[in-house]
Amino acid sequence: MASFKGILRNLLDRPGGVPLAPYQKIVKAAESRADRVRGLDELPAPDKSDLMSDLAEFCAVAREAADRTLGLRPYDVQLLGTLALLDGKVAEMATGEGKTLSGAMAAAGYALQGKHVHVISVNDYLARRDAEWMGPFYEALGVSVGWIDQNSTFEERREAYAKDVTYGPVSEIGFDVLRDRLRTDASELIVPAPEVALIDEADSVLVDEARVPLVMAGASEVGNAVPEMAALVRQLVRGYHYEIDEQARNVYLTPKGADSVENILGVDLYDEHEPGSLIELNLALHAHALLTRDVDYIVRDGKVQLINPSRGRVALLQRWPDGLQAAVEAKEALPPSEKGEILDSITVQGLIRRYPQICGMTGTAVAVSEQLGEFYGLKVAVIPPNRPCVRVDEPDRIYPTVPDKDAALVEEIQAVHETGRPILIGTLDVAESENLAKLLQRRGLEPVVLNAKNDAEEAAIIARAGERGAITVSTQMAGRGTDIRLGDDVAELGGLYVIGSGRHASSRLDDQLRGRAGRQGDPGGSVFFVSMKDDLITQFVPDERPPAADPDGIVRHRRGAYLVGHAQRVAEGVNLEIHRNTWRFTRLLEHQRELILEWRDKVLHGDAAAKALAEADPERWAELPEDTRDETARQIVLHAIDQCWTEHLAFLTDLREGIHLRALGRMSPIDEFHREAVAEYKALMAEVEKRSLASFEAPEPDLKRPTATWTYLVQDNPFGTEWDRILKRVTAATRRG
Repeated sequence: MASFKGILRNLLDRPGGVPLAPYQKIVKAAESRADRVRGLDELPAPDKSDLMSDLAEFCAVAREAADRTLGLRPYDVQLLGTLALLDGKVAEMATGEGKTLSGAMAAAGYALQGKHVHVISVNDYLARRDAEWMGPFYEALGVSVGWIDQNSTFEERREAYAKDVTYGPVSEIGFDVLRDRLRTDASELIVPAPEVALIDEADSVLVDEARVPLVMAGASEVGNAVPEMAALVRQLVRGYHYEIDEQARNVYLTPKGADSVENILGVDLYDEHEPGSLIELNLALHAHALLTRDVDYIVRDGKVQLINPSRGRVALLQRWPDGLQAAVEAKEALPPSEKGEILDSITVQGLIRRYPQICGMTGTAVAVSEQLGEFYGLKVAVIPPNRPCVRVDEPDRIYPTVPDKDAALVEEIQAVHETGRPILIGTLDVAESENLAKLLQRRGLEPVVLNAKNDAEEAAIIARAGERGAITVSTQMAGRGTDIRLGDDVAELGGLYVIGSGRHASSRLDDQLRGRAGRQGDPGGSVFFVSMKDDLITQFVPDERPPAADPDGIVRHRRGAYLVGHAQRVAEGVNLEIHRNTWRFTRLLEHQRELILEWRDKVLHGDAAAKALAEADPERWAELPEDTRDETARQIVLHAIDQCWTEHLAFLTDLREGIHLRALGRMSPIDEFHREAVAEYKALMAEVEKRSLASFEAPEPDLKRPTATWTYLVQDNPFGTEWDRILKRVTAATRRG
């Protein structure tokens, strides 16, 4: 009977969830020890072996330590979250449920097992805030803690990584791994061997950012912006010179457009021996027609700054691949930014998978449980709230057109504002947030706008968003890492009212926006305003016929709600397939990277280079000064490895750019990519030996390295590769004809 109940409980558990009963048993045992631990004048000095072998004792001591040092006594549900993290799970905890403290207790637990812990966040601010805030708690348990951000010096980074627990944004930890990858002196390595990654906002880091490559570049040169092409495409007319596909991911010239461009440029665009003009034109056309200022990027301080679509913030240090980046800079009449030879790169997914133990926490994990399991082998533990959520989530209000929706949205905001209830409106991009603010100002309202252009003021704006009469218009920035506390008497008005100005391409982003209201049992409400002409609908279900509106202008037919949900599911499916496809290509690269690093480490830390070169040319070895020849051999082989790896990365980039065309010859692009990449890697190993020997035998070996290096992130080309686009057009033409 008991086993049947267990099976039934598992079947009824939420999708992707794991049973909480084992954790609840430990929390109950911890509570029975609370009085004894509370009565201690001093908490016991942690015995690493004993304390972590008794998780109930650890929970009791950690709870008391948090109470004494931070004035925060963890709820039972926070201890459940901690235990899920210590069990290698992703803990789904709602907004305001105390994820930061749960994460700190778990990090301390891992550290007390003698493991280095990296608490990985999405930005600098959260890393520093949480490390400093939780500092006294760690100190009480005898655990050292440090943090890094983009301004940290080399020595500050070395010191932070030497601590038991290190907080840092995912990009900076990745950049430090890449910098270490190019060190030629073992004493300069600063990142310890990966052991435990505890990831805040886990769905954002592990899914949304997963395929973002972090890049180390050198040998600077200026990008190839082509202002003439930017000027030319401004003259082209959509529908006559060029067309845009249904999902707005591709743009292509019509025959009339191609003729016009060829006449203006005096070239044959489709000359297979001279493809440069066509590539430059396509990049300029994509930048002009498909990338929108204040939606995909902003221009600030004379630079193009990308906007992270899942967070609404400026994506610091991010850029598109060089050609597209240069095309956007030319479009905005800005000087081209520098580009360079990629010395090494690693995707966020590749970075995280280096850690033997991974766990994380977020408010929206169940929705991506399939990806977490598929790409990281992680399961989700759904932690219940400390107090039941009483937020009222209304059904979507659906309108036929965008102007209809906007008019209704402004009316709703004005009506609710007159009651004094604070309102947070979540918009889909910067441009929409500014346009909505102008519409409200015309009604005499005074909204506060929060978007990528004033992200430095985020904390101050969010701190006031729950006050009586507040109207905050924000992009997805207001959806993460922040708590909105209610002002005086606001609870009696119904709490914070969250309005979405449209559905996102991911249901998780909608859930995060809703989660701003109803924190810790507070009252609150949410509703989304949607139109049948929103981009989500027109891009992902373009052929569906929407139902008619009722006489009052609202679409109430159930098919309207179905189409909105269906479009969102299609969008999520498209993004998942892009993630899968990217990983199919990068998985082999990450494996080859591990092999080359293993080889490089043997050279850096041992005498592998000396043995190899002494055996290859004993006479030359005997000629070298005995006190320096080991180091000379080491530097020669390291230089050859690094140089060949850089060339290998360039080869794989070019290979992937063109590999999709092989599908036209009925070959599998991924199989062809793997076949050529494996053969090239084998050739790389032989080339390293050949170059090492040539440098060794030269009177003065050339071991020059780039005089300057820098790091950045490459955002995936949102339109795929050149060959992706050609293949899509050929496939579409085949279907039509």
